[in-house]
Amino acid sequence: MSEAHARELMAQRFRSYLPVVVDIETGGFDPQRDAILEMAAVTLCMDPEGNLIPDATYAFHIEPFEQANIEQSALDFTGIKLDDPLRKRIALSEQEALGEIFRPVRKAIKGNQCTRAILVGHNAAFDHGFLNAAANRCNIKRNPFHPFSSFDTATLSGLVYGQTVLAKACRAAGIEFDNTEAHSARYDTERTAELFCTIVNRFKDLGGWNLAQREQGMEED
Repeated sequence: MSEAHARELMAQRFRSYLPVVVDIETGGFDPQRDAILEMAAVTLCMDPEGNLIPDATYAFHIEPFEQANIEQSALDFTGIKLDDPLRKRIALSEQEALGEIFRPVRKAIKGNQCTRAILVGHNAAFDHGFLNAAANRCNIKRNPFHPFSSFDTATLSGLVYGQTVLAKACRAAGIEFDNTEAHSARYDTERTAELFCTIVNRFKDLGGWNLAQREQGMEED
């Protein structure tokens, strides 16, 4: 299968939606009130065998928006240190970070012949809510993500592996998971991307998404 053929299959696989894995670390649970502190996204693509694989990672430290709330319990949970000199030097505003993520996502959508991105997350509603709230605060009109649909790996891994915690689901899937790296947006996003790809590819290998029939249909078209 050629790379062009793989892109055609990607466009068909999720009804012209391109899955993009997102993880957001925050200062609380309220997307309207609480700060985004880290954000990461992993774009996905297909290899010549029709397997879903991670493509590129985009990860950023985020400056809290003006008057944002940050709970100490959230900082204790994530281990994020707001006064870290490196963080202060490289952190971006929400507007800048969304631009740095949305631009390559739009490029990936076009490159894979898709029409829109669909968010993949572990407990996806949480990340989706914060992403939409940030886009609204920044008055971004061309949000490449579907406004409400998403793929939730907590649900999918509960179905496939009987596990809903990210670390336990990854280990059940044969994916290494380092608890000392957890709750970093980059690390959690990359492990979630591996988990989602593993589930999708396993379903294909079991015959749930018949690649041969798809290829035959494309040839007939």
